[in-house]
Amino acid sequence: MQELKTLIREIPDFPKPGILFYDITTLLKDPAGFRSVIDALRARYAGTAADQVVGMEARGFIFAPALAYALGAGFVPVRKPGKLPGEVIRYAYDTEYSTDTLEMHTGAIQPGERVLIVDDLLATGGTALATAKLVEQAGGVVAGLAFVVELTFLPGREKLQGYDVFALLAYDR
Repeated sequence: MQELKTLIREIPDFPKPGILFYDITTLLKDPAGFRSVIDALRARYAGTAADQVVGMEARGFIFAPALAYALGAGFVPVRKPGKLPGEVIRYAYDTEYSTDTLEMHTGAIQPGERVLIVDDLLATGGTALATAKLVEQAGGVVAGLAFVVELTFLPGREKLQGYDVFALLAYDR
């Protein structure tokens, strides 16, 4: 998997000075690289019997549906407020600077369903934890949280203690 790092572009000072942004769009445009990511995640979760795969807006929408297809599971989107039609459930959480909210359709996760949460990046873990809490609020069981990239120098994994967390690639700076 380490060869996939060559397909991820590093952009300094984005979105603000001092931040090194890991751009996955260069990985996505490489057919073999993208296939390798989905195949590796499928291999990792083949035995979990996930009923649903949840992806968070926006980059989770890239990986989660492809993995859901590969696992024979459904896909459930988690979005920012006001983006989903119909009745939704909400989970509000604190971010570094403010409060944010995530929404999911009411009934998208049935009580007892095993749910795999997938996103492109694990950094501080706030969005991932909020998504896990939203799944649990719906009665689902979090079978795991999967990420393409983990920034190990940030506290994301610590925030997700008690959950099965997996990342294909790790960056330590």
